[in-house]
Amino acid sequence: MSHTLSKIQTLVMEVAKEKGFGTKPEEVNVGEKIALIHSEVSEAYEAYRHKNMDGEDGFREELGDVVQRILHLAGIFGIDLEAEIVRKIEENKGREWKWGGMNEGHVS
Repeated sequence: MSHTLSKIQTLVMEVAKEKGFGTKPEEVNVGEKIALIHSEVSEAYEAYRHKNMDGEDGFREELGDVVQRILHLAGIFGIDLEAEIVRKIEENKGREWKWGGMNEGHVS
C-alpha cells in the first residue's frame, strides 16, 4: 500500500483526534511536542548504536515515530509538509555549503 506524505499526515491527525493528542494549537504544548520529537530522534540513534535495525524499538520503527510526531505537529498548524519538503529541496539545489568552516563530515 502506497501513501503520499499528505495522506499519511491525514491518518496521523485522525489518530490524534481519536486518542485526544490534540489537533489545534490551543490543545497542545508546542515545546512538549518538540521535546517528544527530539526524544524519538534520540531513540532512533540509540537503536542504531546498538545495531537494532528492525522490530520493536528498532531504528526503522523509531524513524517512523519521528516522522509521525513531526506530521502531527505540522498538522496541528495546518502545515503541508509535503509541499514544504519539495520547496526546501528545490531551494537547496542552488545552495552552497561552506564545509571547511564546519565541524562535521562531508563526503564529496
